[in-house]
Amino acid sequence: MLESLSRLPRTVWLIGFISLVNDSASEMLYPLVPLYLASVLMAGPRALGIIEGIAEATASLLKLFSGVIVDRTRKSKPWVVVGYALAGFGRPLMAFAGSWGTLLVIRFADRVGKGLRTSPRDALLAASVDSTQRGLAFGLHRAMDNAGAVVGPLLAFALLAAGVPLRDVFLWSVIPAVICVVLALSLKESAQVPAMSRDRFDWRIGQLPRSLRHYLAVVALFNLGNSSNMFLLLRARELGVPEAHIPLLWAAVSAVAMAFSTPLSAWSDQVGRSRILLGGYVAYGAFYLLMGLVGVDGWGLYSLFGFYGLFMAATEGVEKALVADLASEDRRGTAFGWFNLIAGILLLPASVVFGWLYQAFGPLSAFGFSAACAFSAALLLWRWVERGPGV
Repeated sequence: MLESLSRLPRTVWLIGFISLVNDSASEMLYPLVPLYLASVLMAGPRALGIIEGIAEATASLLKLFSGVIVDRTRKSKPWVVVGYALAGFGRPLMAFAGSWGTLLVIRFADRVGKGLRTSPRDALLAASVDSTQRGLAFGLHRAMDNAGAVVGPLLAFALLAAGVPLRDVFLWSVIPAVICVVLALSLKESAQVPAMSRDRFDWRIGQLPRSLRHYLAVVALFNLGNSSNMFLLLRARELGVPEAHIPLLWAAVSAVAMAFSTPLSAWSDQVGRSRILLGGYVAYGAFYLLMGLVGVDGWGLYSLFGFYGLFMAATEGVEKALVADLASEDRRGTAFGWFNLIAGILLLPASVVFGWLYQAFGPLSAFGFSAACAFSAALLLWRWVERGPGV
């Protein structure tokens, strides 16, 4: 494993470091948004669902746009730089939000940046390695991304424990934003970018390979129940986790994901992507079912959230490696665009429905719905994609 990691190209490592720095800033603030929304802006789960749903849905639309543009221009770096800059310098503005509507606008800008950078970054990463290293490369990227997700909440905990006001914590995120943009400027375009096909360029989903369309249908079903992770933090707070410990709880999730992302994704290079994804989807369903059924606290709750980290480790890198496997080389950006669009656009109905079920009928209804979607997606993955060639 260590020898394989040492042979990965510079671009893979640099993209990983950029994600580490960016997520240190993003995840420093992410666990605090529901707290800020509830304690300062006096808004509830329904407002949280609307904010996260609209913000993520917008990002998803732009992920398709940026993916298509990458295939048309064969340039990834400009979109990566602009995307990280827009998100990084927008986050500190949350400190000045006086209403949940203003917070929505700022989260919207943050997600626009993510939408512009994600598909180009994924296409650049896929183009930097051959097919036998894709799981390893995407797993390393997700591990470093999750390392940032450990650092960020720990920073938030340290600042809150030191008595720094909640608003001021948002301002600290400008420092990693500057570092992130400087690193992004040093990226180089891949030398393995394929030439444009002589056929008329067509970005429509119907023109993607059949096996990829089947996989995207599974992704759609799963993400219909994959609402914002902020609901997990809200649930943890209801179960008695102190406000200052919420970032630590999320850091535990990210630590588990960081530790297992690379080995699980690299394992998919050997045993197949679908088998690892199947286990991840089942783990997600079990976790959500337990979150709705039992009222755990203390170390039991931390352990349960650690189990959620295993789901993240088994899916985040493998999902994208499978997209690269099933897509044609000259339409790789478009394929990632559709994947990211479908995975993100469904966060709007998923978050709105989850928030409505949570507030109207209680946590069991909301978490049970998400678990049902995950188990159904696992079944469809097994029956429809698992037996397909090369996966």
